[in-house]
Amino acid sequence: MKAVLYVSHGSRRKAATRQAEDFLHRAAGAHDRPYEICYLELAHPDITEGMRRLVEKGADAVVVQPVLLLSAGHYYKDIPEELDRISGSYPELTISYGEPLGVQDNIIKALAERIQETNPPVGKETNILLVGRGSHHPDTPAAVEKIAGRLGEEMSGTSVDVCYLAALSPRFFEAFQRSVEAYEHTIVVPYLWFTGVLMEEIQAVVHQAVQRGYSAAAAHHLQDHPAMEQSLQFRVNEALNKLSRVE
Repeated sequence: MKAVLYVSHGSRRKAATRQAEDFLHRAAGAHDRPYEICYLELAHPDITEGMRRLVEKGADAVVVQPVLLLSAGHYYKDIPEELDRISGSYPELTISYGEPLGVQDNIIKALAERIQETNPPVGKETNILLVGRGSHHPDTPAAVEKIAGRLGEEMSGTSVDVCYLAALSPRFFEAFQRSVEAYEHTIVVPYLWFTGVLMEEIQAVVHQAVQRGYSAAAAHHLQDHPAMEQSLQFRVNEALNKLSRVE
């Protein structure tokens, strides 16, 4: 029996965990297969417990699908290490490791829609600031720069700058301050899936700038945009097809 194990990041904020679970329950319904949701950190169950539950349900082949936007340390190191650690307990189990969402056209369109939801002012010179989490893995800046380029094209050539919340430069606060001083209006676009501490920090910085008289807005995180479900289902189907080729 094939099953799917969704591996989400986890958050200190219960609201973020609820958002992830609600989203994944909806997305998993499209596959009509047994599934479990687990977390890398900060929430329960963990990967070991999630896998145990699927095996107890009768799974002998499992898609392990990271609920991640981009490939970085969690994808290349943390999740594989956990899978290696528990694989000895299930020698007959076949595992297909899915890919993060990556750069997909419908996610670019979703970001563009999030920008439009902020009601950008007409006639003002506007800068878009795309905010990534940041990672020391080289795949991260390459992907974020690619997304920024594609987003600029989707927005008919509007300026799109890139910054990060951690690990990479330029950092969000400095890039945001430069943007609000240089442009008539700044739209901050968080490249984040769910709410949480990072989203709260972005919203607080933008709110403070508006209070000081700058023209700025923060777009909504991606969360429940229909493109996110479609993109995740695409990756799960890819991994399920790999299982079919193995059988």
